[in-house]
Amino acid sequence: MNLSENFWAKKYETDKTGWDLGEISPPLKAYFAQFSNKAFKILIPGAGNSYEAEYLFNNGFKNVYVVDIAKQPLENLKKRVPNFPENQLIHANFFDLEDTFDLIIEQTFFCAINPDLRRKYASKMHNLLNKNGKLVGLLFNAKLNEDHPPFGGSKDEYLKYFHFYFKEINMETCYNSFQNRQGLELFVQLKKA
Repeated sequence: MNLSENFWAKKYETDKTGWDLGEISPPLKAYFAQFSNKAFKILIPGAGNSYEAEYLFNNGFKNVYVVDIAKQPLENLKKRVPNFPENQLIHANFFDLEDTFDLIIEQTFFCAINPDLRRKYASKMHNLLNKNGKLVGLLFNAKLNEDHPPFGGSKDEYLKYFHFYFKEINMETCYNSFQNRQGLELFVQLKKA
């Protein structure tokens, strides 16, 4: 299965972006509302149109980085938020990224990558986080597609990938999911070992 830059570029060109909520997801908005420290260095990988980055930036979080393999969603974010720093919009493959962050936000990226890369994802997240850094966000807790994204999964499966790399793992059924995702998501908080 080749989920290349061209694959994702075509999704944006043909407006086949069913994962796009058109706004920040309610669970992440609620999570961000708890923050008083706006200096955190935050990464949003496979961010798509990244309403989360827009929300954070417009609420004083100026150290937000967005990486996507497709160029179009980065350009879409720049149009919506013209003063978003160009050097914080990274057109690259997530697995090639080299930097460190205090917080990484998961929002429909994990379910978009080839399931064969899930262990590599967990390892890469660990490498990208600073000491005591966190990976926080949403994972589908449902059997979805097997031959194309979004790929589903379960809490038991996810624990197999993450327990090697994170000392604190919290995965709970999400109570405030977007309406069309009610009962299908886990809210996850993983703290680097």
